Amino acid sequence: MDFLAQAKALEAELKDIRETLHRHPEIGNGESFTSSFLEKKLKGLGLEVTRPFGTALVAVLHGAKKGPRVALRADIDALPITEQTGCPFSSENHGMMHACGHDIHMTAALGTAMLLSKVRDELCGDVVFLFEPDEEGSGGARKLIDSGALEGVSSVFGGHVVPDLPLGTVGFKYGKFYAASLVFKVLFKGTSCHGATPEKGNDALLAASETVLNLKTIKPSSGDKAVISTGILKAGTACNIIAGEAEIKGVMRTLGKDDLQEMEKKFRQVVGDACSRYGCSAEINLRGTHMGVVNSDEQTAFMEKSARQVLGNDKVRVLDEPTMVTEDFGYYVDACGGCFCHIGAGSTQPLHSPVFLPDIRAAITASAVYAQTIDNCLRA
Repeated sequence: MDFLAQAKALEAELKDIRETLHRHPEIGNGESFTSSFLEKKLKGLGLEVTRPFGTALVAVLHGAKKGPRVALRADIDALPITEQTGCPFSSENHGMMHACGHDIHMTAALGTAMLLSKVRDELCGDVVFLFEPDEEGSGGARKLIDSGALEGVSSVFGGHVVPDLPLGTVGFKYGKFYAASLVFKVLFKGTSCHGATPEKGNDALLAASETVLNLKTIKPSSGDKAVISTGILKAGTACNIIAGEAEIKGVMRTLGKDDLQEMEKKFRQVVGDACSRYGCSAEINLRGTHMGVVNSDEQTAFMEKSARQVLGNDKVRVLDEPTMVTEDFGYYVDACGGCFCHIGAGSTQPLHSPVFLPDIRAAITASAVYAQTIDNCLRA
C-alpha cells in the first residue's frame, strides 16, 4: 500500500479530528473528554480498547495472521497555557492549550490506526496503540508499562512535532536523544546574626550562592553535554541580617541515566563543600522526572529506512545533536527497544508557546511513516 497517498486521502477526516482535540485540551490525568473521544474513534475502527488506569487508553489492532506485537505511543495531555493563535478552532477550555502538539500526535496515531485497519487481513501480528496521559507532568509511561501494556511487545515507536524541521520531513537521532533529569531543592541552614558582625553567624546565603556558581562547573566524565539550571534562590529577612536559611531550586539534565547518577554524586559534593566552608548544613531533595530517551540502533535504522521508503531520501534527516528537553518515552525504549523521531511541524513558533500551531499535514506525514514502519516491522 502507498501509505502516504492513503494518508493524504484522509486529510479532511484527520483535520476534523485534530480540530476537535485542539478545541478541548485537558491537563494531565484530567483528559476525560479526550479519552472518551479517542475511545469512540478507536472502537469504530474495530480495535480492542481498554482503560488500564485513569484516562489512559490501550487499543489493540489484531492482524489476521500470527506475528509479533509492535506498539505506537501518543501523548494526550495539554499545557496550562492560554492560547493566542487566533485560529478558528482555538481552545475552548480557558487557560489550557495543546501548545506542545499533542493534538497532532493523537491525530497521527488515529491516522495510523485507520491506515493499518485497511490492511488488517495482511498484518502479521498485532499493533498496540498507547495513549499516554500526563506526559507533561509526572509522566504516564511507567504506569502503562506497570499495567502490562507492553506485554509481548517487541518494539515501540513514537515521535514529536518540532519547529526546526521543515513540514513533510522527519528526523532521526541514533543513541542518546532526550535528556534524563532530576529536579532539585536544597535548603541550607546556618546561623543568623547582625550584618555588622558576620563572623558571629553562619551565612546560609553565601553557601547557597557558592553552590549555584560551582554547579555550573561540574560535568560528566563521558564528555556528553549536561545542564544544571538553578531557577530559584530564596534567602534572608532583612538587609542587615545574615541569612540563617537559604533555598535553591532547579533542574539537572544529562544524556543517559549513567551520567545522571554521576552528576548526582558531584552535585552532593558541591553542596557539601559549600556547607563545610561556611559552617552550614543542607537538606537535599532530588526528584527524578524522566530517564531521557536513548534510541535503539536496530529500531532507529528500521524506522529511518521505512521513512525513506515513504517520503524519499530528501525528506529524511539524520540528526547530529541531542536535545536537553526531557521526555518519558525512554521508559518504553528501556523496556523493549524502540525509536522516537522528530516530525516537521510546519510552525516556526517554539514549543510551549501560546502561538505554537502545527500544520495538519504533519499528522499526515507521521501517520504514513508510522504505518509503513509498523507494517514493515510485522513482516520482518
